[in-house]
Amino acid sequence: MVVSQLSEHVMAEPMKKEDAHEIVDRMPENATWDDLINEIYVRQVIEQGLADSKAGRTTDVGEVRKRYGLEE
Repeated sequence: MVVSQLSEHVMAEPMKKEDAHEIVDRMPENATWDDLINEIYVRQVIEQGLADSKAGRTTDVGEVRKRYGLEE
């Protein structure tokens, strides 16, 4: 298992309007603006993590745990 490293050098991919509509359409009728912001944020973090993984910008979980003194 690997953990994504934050990279300031990677530009975000352009948003597709269809993807934004899909997020909104999946949300319940009583969703708030905060709910929408959270959904967008989670999607962006996942996409960035996938891009980092694909580009090899990851650190082994064991190394991260060791660095922070966490149990394996």
